[in-house]
Amino acid sequence: MRQLAISAALLLSCAAAWAQNGPWSLSDCIDYALEHNITVRQSALAVEQREVDLNTAQMSRLPSVSASASENLSFGRGLTEDNTYSNSNTTSTSFSLGTNVPIFQGFEINNNIKLGKLNLEAATADLEKARDDIRVAVAQAYVQILYNQELLRVAHEQTVHDEELLNQIQERERAGKVSAAEVSAQLATVAQSRQSEIQAYGNLQLSILDLTQLLELESPEGFEIVTPDVENVDQTLLMLPEAIYAEAVEIKPAVESAKIGVDYAQLNIAKAKGAYLPSLSLSGGLGTNYYTNSKVTPTPFWDQLSNNFSQYIGLSLNVPIFQKFSTRNQVRNAEINYRGQQLNLENVKKSLYKEIQQAYYNAQNAQARYSGSKESAESARQHYELTEEKYSVGKAGIADYNDARNSWLRAESEHIQARYQCLYQTKLLDFYRGEALNF
Repeated sequence: MRQLAISAALLLSCAAAWAQNGPWSLSDCIDYALEHNITVRQSALAVEQREVDLNTAQMSRLPSVSASASENLSFGRGLTEDNTYSNSNTTSTSFSLGTNVPIFQGFEINNNIKLGKLNLEAATADLEKARDDIRVAVAQAYVQILYNQELLRVAHEQTVHDEELLNQIQERERAGKVSAAEVSAQLATVAQSRQSEIQAYGNLQLSILDLTQLLELESPEGFEIVTPDVENVDQTLLMLPEAIYAEAVEIKPAVESAKIGVDYAQLNIAKAKGAYLPSLSLSGGLGTNYYTNSKVTPTPFWDQLSNNFSQYIGLSLNVPIFQKFSTRNQVRNAEINYRGQQLNLENVKKSLYKEIQQAYYNAQNAQARYSGSKESAESARQHYELTEEKYSVGKAGIADYNDARNSWLRAESEHIQARYQCLYQTKLLDFYRGEALNF
């Protein structure tokens, strides 16, 4: 009785805390997880990084501009104004401003920009895949809570019933109608029922913890979910895996990411071949300097800066002739990587088809199990009711009565599990087709 009282107190305190915050629907859980889950947030940061990388590649078209200033002191022999050397101290101050403009770099800039765009698209697809993964994980955890809640309800009803039956048997014993052995047997049954209820409560708490951890909540305390009305699960004819796959392969982010990987690898081949081509750049700049000699009266500072002012402009052409076959090997590696990405795309598509096939047969089995368990639970309930009537008039023993009761509760538990599994598996098939995962 003490364990049952503790269990009941925990349930009541938990229920009171839940009432304060309100229950969470599956859509609430998914929306919250998409915003707060660390894995999803890390994928979102990767998208931001790819955006910065793309901007860097785009800005590489612009010229680079730099300015410099230097001051040099020299002791000993120094150059004089008449272009001779004497023992003196000299100083030299110079200023310059230069720019470099890329004109042609073997299409490297264009290819880097294209690669940056593909990287951004791939990171976006990976982010959506992470969101899909968290949607499925949250739905699985949500269904597990629903299942464990029902099991706890059944276990509690079992305990209450066994305790009521124990009171009846004890009254019969006092009236001399049953033996002490029957009382002892029922006491053992009650103890077992209480233990089952405590175990069911613990399983429920663990499933709640799993979901709250996916949501990145600090504590599972005060957490409750909405129990959907799924007394009758939709058992319409399922779409064939081939038809579902035909839709999924066009929209699933995992496939999209793999396709982008193929495009990226193909573009890398073009980029590697660009190293065979010459590069051309334009440069220009301005400069001036100021010079002093300790044995000569220097020309005024501003006059020197004006007199020494110079400008320059130039073209630089770099033609690769022989690079120890490094460019050739880079092209080869890029081609090998391209073939690898093609295989990866094929593997991703096959994995998706296998997932859909598995989900289809799981849904098919769940529907059959749901129908069978519904009939089994109804038959077990009718058997229990008949046995209860016989027991009440003394035509059945306590062992037969408890067996019938336990069989009914087991059948009811299996029906509950089948119901939620059928609901989840059918919704998962719709999710592969792009529909929201909700019930």
